[in-house]
Amino acid sequence: MIHARPARRRLAAAVVTVLAVTVGATALTVPANAVPAAEGTTGAEAASTTGVVPFPAKSTIFGATATGFLTSTEVPPMDEGGPTYTAHWVRADGSPATDIAWAARIESTGSGDVVAFGWASGARLTDMATGVNLRSITVGGDTAYAGAAGKALFTTTLNVYGDRLLHMHTTTSGAAKMTAGLPGDATSVVVKAGTAEHALLTYSTGTGTAAKKYVAMLDLATNAVTETYELSEAAAKGDIAVSAAHVAWVEYDADYDVTVVAVDRATKNPQRFTVGNAWRRDVEVGLVGDWVTYGTRSGLTDLEVDPLYALTARSLEDGTTTHKLLDHTRTAAVAPDGTQVVRGGTVADGEGLYRIAPGADGAAPTATLVAGSGESTKVALLGSKIPAVIDLDQNRGRVPLEWTLSRYNATATVTLRHVRTGRTSVAGFIQPENAVVRYDWLGDLNNDGSLAESAYNGDYTWEISAKPLNGIGPEMKQTGTFKVTRKAAPHDYNDNGSPDLLLRDSAGQLMHSDSYYNPWINENGQLSAAEQKVIGSGWNMHNQIEAAGNLAGGPAGDLVARDKTGVLWLYQGRGDGTFATRTRIGSGWQIYRHLAGGSDLTGDGRPDLVATDTAGALWLYKATGSTSAPFESRKKIGLSGWQQFTLIEATGNIAGGAAGDLVARDKDGVLWLYQGRGDGTFSGRVRIGSGWNTFKYLVGVGDANRDGRPDLFAYGANGTYLYKGTGSSTAPFSAREGSSVPDAALTHTAVV
Repeated sequence: MIHARPARRRLAAAVVTVLAVTVGATALTVPANAVPAAEGTTGAEAASTTGVVPFPAKSTIFGATATGFLTSTEVPPMDEGGPTYTAHWVRADGSPATDIAWAARIESTGSGDVVAFGWASGARLTDMATGVNLRSITVGGDTAYAGAAGKALFTTTLNVYGDRLLHMHTTTSGAAKMTAGLPGDATSVVVKAGTAEHALLTYSTGTGTAAKKYVAMLDLATNAVTETYELSEAAAKGDIAVSAAHVAWVEYDADYDVTVVAVDRATKNPQRFTVGNAWRRDVEVGLVGDWVTYGTRSGLTDLEVDPLYALTARSLEDGTTTHKLLDHTRTAAVAPDGTQVVRGGTVADGEGLYRIAPGADGAAPTATLVAGSGESTKVALLGSKIPAVIDLDQNRGRVPLEWTLSRYNATATVTLRHVRTGRTSVAGFIQPENAVVRYDWLGDLNNDGSLAESAYNGDYTWEISAKPLNGIGPEMKQTGTFKVTRKAAPHDYNDNGSPDLLLRDSAGQLMHSDSYYNPWINENGQLSAAEQKVIGSGWNMHNQIEAAGNLAGGPAGDLVARDKTGVLWLYQGRGDGTFATRTRIGSGWQIYRHLAGGSDLTGDGRPDLVATDTAGALWLYKATGSTSAPFESRKKIGLSGWQQFTLIEATGNIAGGAAGDLVARDKDGVLWLYQGRGDGTFSGRVRIGSGWNTFKYLVGVGDANRDGRPDLFAYGANGTYLYKGTGSSTAPFSAREGSSVPDAALTHTAVV
């Protein structure tokens, strides 16, 4: 049998680099030693894969010969012009493939390894196994190349009466012989290989409403048309197949509903099967014994589910029994022995060349993989670009993550899961771009929309799932691991990099309030409330609580708290939002009006503590890194005048200098910057602005918006605000932005 597509669009006639491909022996002649497939399985799943040889990736077939096949291989584009293609005759004996220069028509003829090449100016027959040219002809004027079958070329000419004549040019006779039985008004005459005895001939007659199209059998021994079948208008552009017993074709109506027609050549009785809808897609039809096969050619890359993607065999004995052979078909050809050879794939065996052979005693055909390309039919993960360690201090916490799939027509979901907490970042409905799934992770966890927060440090797993849009194959799932790391942040108590606030209510409960700088709120983002939870009660025994930064070298920031008797206590952060049992630092701290911790004032990498006494002096307590004695003996760094301030706060390095800084608010509401020199002292103060007495608390929370500069949080009766650090010593903060932190009424008795 043979496939004929009179209106098939040809590949570009470009000659490009030779792709050397070799395959092992018996590529097209592997015995059909499979048993019929069980119900629910494909023929390939039941077939033996003994004898599978390599098939070039990204390739299709457009012809089959006795010991090889014709392939078209996609070559990646060198520019934006799109891919090009190379053509080869791939041998089945392991010898090097033969490069083929593109011609207007290249086709196997159904006789041995003979291939026909046709151009506008002529045609030739070549035995690909020996490289010998068997016959060449020249055409032009009123003579045109019509095709080839067996060991003959065919041309059409117009006689003096305007009739179309068909001539056969064989390899054994010099003169052309006129074919008998072709109507004189025939047009669009095309000859293709058919069976061993017959060529397949298609032509049209008449014009306008009287136009008709025919498929005919041309006896190669007598050079005469012996059978003729009129095709409906719906079959004008459909596929055609022929075997010794049947001829079959495809019809499309105006809505692209597909009907397969199979005619018994002996009785001329037709069978018609409505098989589905193939909107703007071509359906491949074939004949295998007493079965007709059909399926669309674009299923692997389509974007929706369609049963016609599968290569299906239907019995011509009962007209109803169907059997799935392949999950999809790309191209097909027929070998000289009548075997259907299909470039397609199954989920079980992957992509490659399958031999469709009759089943035993009239059973369903079997599909045997004879040449594998190594490509997956189901969606597969080909590679990923996921760093083993992700530093979320870099690039404002944004990390591009990539996964390369085996095809693009899938929708992907990416889940990043923090191992310790089980919290996740889920991104769904990602459409791959050129088969690459890209997720620009913002260093956050969205927990399926229930809670947005910054990502925790530590170990993570990633999972990508990809669901094929065309329904071919199962949903793919693959996993991997990575680690998130950051430098310790002074106001980060739960090890997720975002600033946290500690809130004490009037009953003495201390609450941990996490924050998250949400980039999707407002034009530039907003500091938003994340998880809040109660740490414990009894904290009203302290008359001052101060965030001190990472004093003791642990995983998170620490607290110092002074009780009503003047004893100062260290609460070391555990890194999970809670604190270890307190450690006594010392007594006598009731002499101080204000404590401010968290800024490295001495340049040694440790956060120091400053205190103002009732006489107006400023004292420095340099950090030691010890949990039992976290500070050295005090050192006076400001002689007087500090009693004018109602609030002082350590902010970190907000002015771009050598060390951490302080801000101080006087009784008139003016805020002043004291820039650290790095030796425990400060430069002359700089006025920041007035009106700051509207706020009850100012907190140097660290870098809230991930731009690498520490920021200032302001808490007052009218709401909470974030002042982003600028790095300037003259204007250290930008205009205030609204904040939703904390997510509670503004009634707290302490905010640090």
